[in-house]
Amino acid sequence: MRLQPTIDIFDYWNALRGGQDAPLKSQIEPAAIPHLLSSLFILEASANGDIRFRLAGTKICDLFGRDLRGERFCALWANGQHEDIEKTAEGAMDHAIPTLFNATGYSIAGHHAAFEIIMMPLRSPTGGCDRLLGAIVPAVAASWLEIVPLELLALDRSRLLHDKFGRTVPLEPRRPIEVPAEKHQTFGRAMLRAMSHFLHGATVR
Repeated sequence: MRLQPTIDIFDYWNALRGGQDAPLKSQIEPAAIPHLLSSLFILEASANGDIRFRLAGTKICDLFGRDLRGERFCALWANGQHEDIEKTAEGAMDHAIPTLFNATGYSIAGHHAAFEIIMMPLRSPTGGCDRLLGAIVPAVAASWLEIVPLELLALDRSRLLHDKFGRTVPLEPRRPIEVPAEKHQTFGRAMLRAMSHFLHGATVR
């Protein structure tokens, strides 16, 4: 991890989990991390097993030019990578291992930018990990990101963050995806209420 928002949310998640593999989803307090909320998302497995957005912060939705709630996580990624992305997200839940992606985002106007994306498991009261808390963070500020939506993400590299072993274990780099040249408000209390509802089943008044 190189980007401060990614480090901050990982450190918050890591402190909450203590000696467990993952913290309870009820332990996440949106009011404790207001500066990160707009870059955060929550994923969950749907009834048919797809990994979908339960919630996505305003900066993430702005990046793609739409509300991502209910959309499949793998739908953001380049063709040929959907299955790998879905399996990686499933593995992060099943094995309670946080995962870091380095990716390149492409717009239809030909822009491209580097991103750091992290996914961290959250436990349900029954003990299993059924959701992922994550962040999507651009490596550098670019004015076009506020104007031109991204069309897709292409995975450059993924790594499992094995904290309990005190090291990061790299996965095999993915083959580069060829992308055609032509593809080259404030968050506020509304988001606090939404995150509290999805995490705790209650809203913040």
